[in-house]
Amino acid sequence: MIDLHVVEVGPEAAADVVAVIHAAFGARPTLDPPSTALHESEQSVAAALAAHGGLLVSVDGSPAAALLFEPADDSLRLRRVAVDPALQHRGVASALVGCAEDVAGDRGYGTVSLAARLELPATQRFWTHRGYVETAREGVMLTFAKALPVEVDVSTADDARALGARLAGVLGAGDLVLLAGDLGAGKTTLTQGIGAGLQVRGAITSPTFVIARVHPPLAGGPPLVHADAYRLGGVDELDDLDLDTAVDEAVTVVEWGEDMAEALAGDRLELVIRRRRGRPTNGSAPQGDDEADPRHVRVSPVGRRWIGVDLHAAVHPG
Repeated sequence: MIDLHVVEVGPEAAADVVAVIHAAFGARPTLDPPSTALHESEQSVAAALAAHGGLLVSVDGSPAAALLFEPADDSLRLRRVAVDPALQHRGVASALVGCAEDVAGDRGYGTVSLAARLELPATQRFWTHRGYVETAREGVMLTFAKALPVEVDVSTADDARALGARLAGVLGAGDLVLLAGDLGAGKTTLTQGIGAGLQVRGAITSPTFVIARVHPPLAGGPPLVHADAYRLGGVDELDDLDLDTAVDEAVTVVEWGEDMAEALAGDRLELVIRRRRGRPTNGSAPQGDDEADPRHVRVSPVGRRWIGVDLHAAVHPG
Protein backbone atom coordinates (compact mmCIF):
# COMPACT_ATOMS: atom_id res chain seq x y z
CA MET A 1 0.00 0.00 0.00
CA ILE A 2 1.12 3.53 -0.74
CA ASP A 3 -0.11 6.73 0.83
CA LEU A 4 -1.19 8.71 -2.23
CA HIS A 5 -2.67 12.21 -2.33
CA VAL A 6 -3.62 14.34 -5.35
CA VAL A 7 -4.15 18.09 -4.92
CA GLU A 8 -4.70 21.08 -7.16
CA VAL A 9 -1.74 23.41 -6.89
CA GLY A 10 -0.65 26.88 -7.92
CA PRO A 11 2.73 28.60 -8.32
CA GLU A 12 3.70 27.82 -4.72
CA ALA A 13 4.28 24.20 -5.81
CA ALA A 14 6.45 25.04 -8.83
CA ALA A 15 9.65 23.58 -7.38
CA ASP A 16 8.05 20.19 -6.70
CA VAL A 17 6.26 20.11 -10.04
CA VAL A 18 9.33 20.95 -12.12
CA ALA A 19 11.37 18.35 -10.21
CA VAL A 20 8.88 15.64 -11.13
CA ILE A 21 8.77 16.80 -14.77
CA HIS A 22 12.55 16.68 -15.06
CA ALA A 23 12.74 13.23 -13.42
CA ALA A 24 10.04 11.75 -15.65
CA PHE A 25 11.03 13.25 -18.98
CA GLY A 26 14.74 12.79 -18.26
CA ALA A 27 14.21 9.03 -17.99
CA ARG A 28 12.58 8.76 -21.42
CA PRO A 29 14.53 7.42 -24.39
CA THR A 30 16.23 9.95 -26.66
CA LEU A 31 13.72 11.44 -29.08
CA ASP A 32 14.16 13.39 -32.31
CA PRO A 33 13.31 16.18 -31.99
CA PRO A 34 13.92 16.11 -28.23
CA SER A 35 11.14 17.02 -25.81
CA THR A 36 11.11 20.60 -24.58
CA ALA A 37 9.99 19.45 -21.13
CA LEU A 38 13.57 19.47 -19.81
CA HIS A 39 13.72 23.18 -20.66
CA GLU A 40 11.05 23.91 -18.07
CA SER A 41 12.30 25.97 -15.14
CA GLU A 42 10.77 26.76 -11.80
CA GLN A 43 9.87 30.17 -13.23
CA SER A 44 8.13 28.80 -16.36
CA VAL A 45 6.21 26.22 -14.36
CA ALA A 46 5.19 28.81 -11.78
CA ALA A 47 3.84 31.00 -14.57
CA ALA A 48 1.86 28.10 -16.04
CA LEU A 49 0.46 27.18 -12.63
CA ALA A 50 -0.47 30.79 -11.92
CA ALA A 51 -2.33 31.00 -15.24
CA HIS A 52 -4.29 27.74 -15.23
CA GLY A 53 -3.27 25.56 -12.28
CA GLY A 54 -2.14 21.96 -12.19
CA LEU A 55 -2.08 18.81 -10.11
CA LEU A 56 0.59 17.38 -7.83
CA VAL A 57 0.61 13.82 -6.51
CA SER A 58 2.48 12.95 -3.36
CA VAL A 59 3.28 9.37 -2.39
CA ASP A 60 4.34 8.72 1.18
CA GLY A 61 4.82 12.47 1.55
CA SER A 62 7.11 12.98 -1.45
CA PRO A 63 6.30 14.51 -4.88
CA ALA A 64 5.55 11.67 -7.28
CA ALA A 65 3.58 12.97 -10.27
CA ALA A 66 2.28 16.19 -11.75
CA LEU A 67 0.66 17.87 -14.71
CA LEU A 68 -0.23 21.34 -15.93
CA PHE A 69 -3.60 22.56 -17.19
CA GLU A 70 -4.12 24.71 -20.27
CA PRO A 71 -7.44 25.66 -21.91
CA ALA A 72 -7.59 24.71 -25.59
CA ASP A 73 -10.75 25.62 -27.51
CA ASP A 74 -13.55 23.65 -25.84
CA SER A 75 -11.26 21.20 -23.99
CA LEU A 76 -8.97 21.27 -21.00
CA ARG A 77 -5.52 20.30 -22.20
CA LEU A 78 -3.13 18.29 -20.02
CA ARG A 79 0.53 19.31 -20.33
CA ARG A 80 3.74 17.85 -18.94
CA VAL A 81 2.02 14.76 -17.59
CA ALA A 82 4.82 13.28 -15.50
CA VAL A 83 5.28 10.38 -13.08
CA ASP A 84 8.48 9.70 -11.16
CA PRO A 85 10.07 6.66 -12.89
CA ALA A 86 10.43 4.86 -9.55
CA LEU A 87 6.64 4.95 -9.10
CA GLN A 88 5.44 4.05 -12.58
CA HIS A 89 3.08 1.08 -13.06
CA ARG A 90 1.67 1.48 -9.54
CA GLY A 91 -1.55 3.30 -10.37
CA VAL A 92 -0.12 6.78 -9.81
CA ALA A 93 -0.69 7.92 -13.39
CA SER A 94 -4.27 6.67 -13.38
CA ALA A 95 -4.99 8.51 -10.13
CA LEU A 96 -3.45 11.67 -11.56
CA VAL A 97 -5.44 11.55 -14.81
CA GLY A 98 -8.67 10.57 -13.07
CA CYS A 99 -8.44 13.65 -10.87
CA ALA A 100 -7.60 15.79 -13.91
CA GLU A 101 -10.80 14.61 -15.60
CA ASP A 102 -12.76 15.53 -12.45
CA VAL A 103 -11.23 19.01 -12.50
CA ALA A 104 -12.13 19.40 -16.17
CA GLY A 105 -15.73 18.47 -15.45
CA ASP A 106 -15.87 20.83 -12.47
CA ARG A 107 -14.57 23.64 -14.69
CA GLY A 108 -17.32 23.00 -17.21
CA TYR A 109 -15.28 21.31 -19.94
CA GLY A 110 -16.77 18.46 -21.94
CA THR A 111 -13.47 17.17 -23.30
CA VAL A 112 -9.92 16.54 -22.06
CA SER A 113 -7.04 16.53 -24.56
CA LEU A 114 -3.27 16.12 -24.63
CA ALA A 115 -0.30 15.57 -26.91
CA ALA A 116 1.69 12.33 -27.08
CA ARG A 117 4.76 11.27 -29.04
CA LEU A 118 4.49 8.84 -31.93
CA GLU A 119 7.69 7.10 -30.78
CA LEU A 120 6.25 6.16 -27.37
CA PRO A 121 3.75 3.33 -27.98
CA ALA A 122 3.48 2.49 -24.27
CA THR A 123 2.31 6.03 -23.60
CA GLN A 124 -0.25 5.75 -26.39
CA ARG A 125 -1.53 2.47 -24.93
CA PHE A 126 -1.97 4.12 -21.53
CA TRP A 127 -4.19 6.85 -22.97
CA THR A 128 -6.13 4.44 -25.17
CA HIS A 129 -6.77 2.21 -22.17
CA ARG A 130 -8.28 5.20 -20.37
CA GLY A 131 -10.71 5.83 -23.23
CA TYR A 132 -8.78 8.50 -25.13
CA VAL A 133 -8.81 8.45 -28.93
CA GLU A 134 -6.43 9.93 -31.46
CA THR A 135 -7.97 13.01 -33.04
CA ALA A 136 -5.04 14.57 -34.91
CA ARG A 137 -1.49 13.87 -36.04
CA GLU A 138 1.21 16.35 -37.00
CA GLY A 139 4.70 15.02 -37.53
CA VAL A 140 5.68 13.01 -34.44
CA MET A 141 2.98 14.60 -32.27
CA LEU A 142 -0.38 12.91 -31.74
CA THR A 143 -3.39 14.55 -30.16
CA PHE A 144 -5.58 12.41 -27.92
CA ALA A 145 -8.93 13.44 -26.53
CA LYS A 146 -11.73 12.07 -24.40
CA ALA A 147 -15.31 13.25 -24.01
CA LEU A 148 -16.32 13.35 -20.35
CA PRO A 149 -19.40 11.80 -18.72
CA VAL A 150 -22.39 13.96 -17.82
CA GLU A 151 -24.70 13.24 -14.88
CA VAL A 152 -28.23 14.38 -14.14
CA ASP A 153 -31.08 13.57 -11.74
CA VAL A 154 -34.59 12.95 -13.03
CA SER A 155 -37.50 13.04 -10.60
CA THR A 156 -40.34 11.49 -12.59
CA ALA A 157 -41.04 9.32 -15.60
CA ASP A 158 -41.92 12.46 -17.56
CA ASP A 159 -38.51 13.91 -16.68
CA ALA A 160 -36.85 10.72 -17.96
CA ARG A 161 -38.78 10.96 -21.22
CA ALA A 162 -37.78 14.61 -21.55
CA LEU A 163 -34.12 13.61 -21.05
CA GLY A 164 -34.48 11.01 -23.80
CA ALA A 165 -36.01 13.59 -26.12
CA ARG A 166 -33.10 15.98 -25.51
CA LEU A 167 -30.58 13.21 -26.20
CA ALA A 168 -32.36 12.46 -29.47
CA GLY A 169 -31.28 15.92 -30.60
CA VAL A 170 -27.63 14.79 -30.78
CA LEU A 171 -28.28 11.29 -32.14
CA GLY A 172 -28.07 10.35 -35.79
CA ALA A 173 -27.97 7.36 -38.11
CA GLY A 174 -25.47 4.75 -36.95
CA ASP A 175 -25.42 5.89 -33.33
CA LEU A 176 -25.60 3.31 -30.56
CA VAL A 177 -27.02 3.91 -27.08
CA LEU A 178 -26.54 1.31 -24.34
CA LEU A 179 -28.88 1.44 -21.35
CA ALA A 180 -27.99 -0.20 -18.04
CA GLY A 181 -29.76 -0.22 -14.71
CA ASP A 182 -31.78 -2.42 -12.38
CA LEU A 183 -35.09 -3.94 -13.40
CA GLY A 184 -37.63 -1.13 -13.52
CA ALA A 185 -34.99 1.59 -13.34
CA GLY A 186 -36.49 3.39 -16.34
CA LYS A 187 -34.63 2.16 -19.41
CA THR A 188 -37.75 1.75 -21.52
CA THR A 189 -39.16 5.05 -20.26
CA LEU A 190 -36.04 6.88 -21.37
CA THR A 191 -36.19 5.10 -24.73
CA GLN A 192 -39.74 6.38 -25.14
CA GLY A 193 -38.31 9.89 -24.88
CA ILE A 194 -35.66 9.13 -27.49
CA GLY A 195 -38.37 7.82 -29.80
CA ALA A 196 -40.45 10.95 -29.26
CA GLY A 197 -37.45 13.15 -29.99
CA LEU A 198 -36.67 11.21 -33.16
CA GLN A 199 -40.35 11.31 -34.16
CA VAL A 200 -40.71 7.63 -34.91
CA ARG A 201 -43.87 5.57 -35.32
CA GLY A 202 -45.24 3.02 -32.89
CA ALA A 203 -45.55 2.59 -29.15
CA ILE A 204 -42.19 1.91 -27.49
CA THR A 205 -42.44 -0.91 -24.97
CA SER A 206 -40.00 -3.35 -23.44
CA PRO A 207 -38.34 -5.42 -26.20
CA THR A 208 -37.78 -8.45 -23.96
CA PHE A 209 -40.08 -10.85 -25.78
CA VAL A 210 -39.37 -9.74 -29.34
CA ILE A 211 -35.58 -9.17 -29.09
CA ALA A 212 -35.78 -6.04 -31.25
CA ARG A 213 -38.31 -3.68 -32.77
CA VAL A 214 -37.92 -1.17 -35.58
CA HIS A 215 -39.76 2.13 -35.30
CA PRO A 216 -39.84 3.90 -38.70
CA PRO A 217 -39.43 7.67 -38.85
CA LEU A 218 -42.40 9.96 -39.33
CA ALA A 219 -40.47 13.12 -40.23
CA GLY A 220 -37.52 12.05 -42.37
CA GLY A 221 -35.05 11.27 -39.60
CA PRO A 222 -33.43 7.91 -38.82
CA PRO A 223 -35.50 4.96 -37.64
CA LEU A 224 -35.13 3.66 -34.09
CA VAL A 225 -34.05 0.09 -33.41
CA HIS A 226 -34.93 -0.89 -29.84
CA ALA A 227 -33.28 -4.13 -28.70
CA ASP A 228 -32.80 -6.28 -25.61
CA ALA A 229 -29.25 -7.55 -25.14
CA TYR A 230 -30.36 -10.40 -22.86
CA ARG A 231 -30.96 -12.46 -25.97
CA LEU A 232 -28.35 -11.00 -28.30
CA GLY A 233 -24.80 -12.22 -28.67
CA GLY A 234 -23.59 -9.08 -30.43
CA VAL A 235 -24.61 -6.24 -32.69
CA ASP A 236 -24.02 -8.44 -35.76
CA GLU A 237 -27.00 -10.51 -34.67
CA LEU A 238 -29.25 -7.50 -35.21
CA ASP A 239 -28.48 -7.75 -38.90
CA ASP A 240 -29.49 -11.42 -38.79
CA LEU A 241 -32.98 -10.62 -37.50
CA ASP A 242 -34.32 -9.55 -40.92
CA LEU A 243 -35.18 -6.11 -39.62
CA ASP A 244 -36.64 -3.56 -41.99
CA THR A 245 -33.57 -1.34 -41.68
CA ALA A 246 -29.81 -1.73 -41.32
CA VAL A 247 -28.23 -0.83 -37.99
CA ASP A 248 -25.92 1.72 -39.62
CA GLU A 249 -28.98 3.58 -40.92
CA ALA A 250 -30.73 3.76 -37.54
CA VAL A 251 -30.34 4.97 -34.00
CA THR A 252 -29.99 1.74 -32.03
CA VAL A 253 -30.92 1.60 -28.35
CA VAL A 254 -29.94 -1.58 -26.51
CA GLU A 255 -31.21 -2.33 -23.03
CA TRP A 256 -28.99 -4.44 -20.76
CA GLY A 257 -26.09 -3.89 -23.15
CA GLU A 258 -23.34 -3.05 -20.67
CA ASP A 259 -21.68 -6.49 -20.66
CA MET A 260 -21.26 -6.52 -24.43
CA ALA A 261 -20.38 -2.86 -24.98
CA GLU A 262 -17.04 -3.28 -26.73
CA ALA A 263 -18.43 -5.96 -29.03
CA LEU A 264 -21.28 -3.69 -30.07
CA ALA A 265 -19.40 -0.61 -31.25
CA GLY A 266 -16.33 1.49 -30.59
CA ASP A 267 -18.40 4.70 -30.61
CA ARG A 268 -21.41 4.71 -28.32
CA LEU A 269 -23.26 6.39 -25.49
CA GLU A 270 -23.44 4.35 -22.29
CA LEU A 271 -26.26 5.35 -19.93
CA VAL A 272 -26.52 3.97 -16.41
CA ILE A 273 -29.75 4.64 -14.53
CA ARG A 274 -29.85 4.23 -10.75
CA ARG A 275 -32.62 4.81 -8.27
CA ARG A 276 -32.00 7.55 -5.76
CA ARG A 277 -34.00 5.50 -3.28
CA GLY A 278 -33.12 1.92 -2.47
CA ARG A 279 -35.14 -1.11 -3.44
CA PRO A 280 -38.22 -1.86 -1.34
CA THR A 281 -37.39 -3.68 1.87
CA ASN A 282 -40.80 -5.32 2.39
CA GLY A 283 -40.31 -7.96 -0.27
CA SER A 284 -42.50 -6.21 -2.80
CA ALA A 285 -41.55 -5.85 -6.44
CA PRO A 286 -39.57 -2.76 -7.47
CA GLN A 287 -41.57 0.18 -8.68
CA GLY A 288 -42.27 0.32 -12.40
CA ASP A 289 -41.05 2.84 -14.90
CA ASP A 290 -44.14 5.03 -14.56
CA GLU A 291 -43.87 5.58 -10.81
CA ALA A 292 -42.50 8.82 -9.39
CA ASP A 293 -39.14 7.62 -8.15
CA PRO A 294 -36.04 9.83 -8.50
CA ARG A 295 -33.25 8.43 -10.67
CA HIS A 296 -29.65 9.37 -11.26
CA VAL A 297 -28.48 9.06 -14.87
CA ARG A 298 -24.85 8.98 -15.94
CA VAL A 299 -24.21 9.49 -19.66
CA SER A 300 -20.75 8.30 -20.71
CA PRO A 301 -19.64 9.05 -24.29
CA VAL A 302 -17.20 6.56 -25.78
CA GLY A 303 -15.20 7.07 -28.95
CA ARG A 304 -14.25 9.82 -31.35
CA ARG A 305 -17.85 10.35 -32.47
CA TRP A 306 -18.56 12.28 -29.25
CA ILE A 307 -15.51 14.53 -29.15
CA GLY A 308 -16.79 18.09 -29.38
CA VAL A 309 -20.48 17.20 -28.94
CA ASP A 310 -22.08 19.36 -26.24
CA LEU A 311 -23.63 16.57 -24.21
CA HIS A 312 -24.05 18.84 -21.19
CA ALA A 313 -26.53 20.97 -23.09
CA ALA A 314 -28.31 17.84 -24.31
CA VAL A 315 -28.54 16.27 -20.86
CA HIS A 316 -29.42 19.31 -18.76
CA PRO A 317 -32.61 21.23 -19.51
CA GLY A 318 -31.88 24.74 -20.78
